[in-house]
Amino acid sequence: MYSDADAAALYDILNPWGPSDDFYLSHIMASSSVLDVGCGTGMLLHRARESGHTGRLCGIDPDNASLDRARTRDDVMWVEGRAKDMAWEREFELTIMAGNAFQVFVTDDELRSALAAIRRALAPGGRLVFGTRNPLVRAWEGWTPEHATDVVDHRGRALRVSHHVESVNGDVVALTETTATREGETLRVDTGSLRFLDAEDIDGFLYEAGLEVEVRYGDWSRASFTATSDDIVTVARTRPGTVL
Repeated sequence: MYSDADAAALYDILNPWGPSDDFYLSHIMASSSVLDVGCGTGMLLHRARESGHTGRLCGIDPDNASLDRARTRDDVMWVEGRAKDMAWEREFELTIMAGNAFQVFVTDDELRSALAAIRRALAPGGRLVFGTRNPLVRAWEGWTPEHATDVVDHRGRALRVSHHVESVNGDVVALTETTATREGETLRVDTGSLRFLDAEDIDGFLYEAGLEVEVRYGDWSRASFTATSDDIVTVARTRPGTVL
């Protein structure tokens, strides 16, 4: 078996620092108070402190094993919970959702509840920054066992991590992730679903929540967004005059 703690450590190995993290960090360092929704193991907020951020940093995530890794730093507030249950009001200059966390809200109600809580947490003029995969690119078609990733985990074990799409229902993709030895012994199987919203639908949900798009990019180097862009990278801002 492969424990939750092992899986959290493996996540960091499978997702090393990259261009998206540089993008988010640039926004974090320019903001005095930051809320990371779906913070995972806390890599971004750790790096922000290491880079000299002296303001308020807070991360929230429902996964306790990931938060255990995040809590190796005690100069950041770490909260176990879900976005919809957040009770902060006008406290943060910036909220981020990194790692395509935006896609985990697979129903309209889940997304509306999360965005409403984020909007309440933002101070007037505050920003929400997030990325999501462009559905027109159909990234899930490459999530097959033939595209497995070989990796050595934190204990020195040689592993293979593979994905299999179970269903595509409208804009929701259900999939499994299997962690196994290189010899084929299955250690862990995780299931989940991701929602692939297009830019127009994203904008509609943001507007309903009292947010509006300030700028949009098609990748983490700030290239213009087009129909063939892999990502929909959004910087949204609170709409003046909206009621919390």
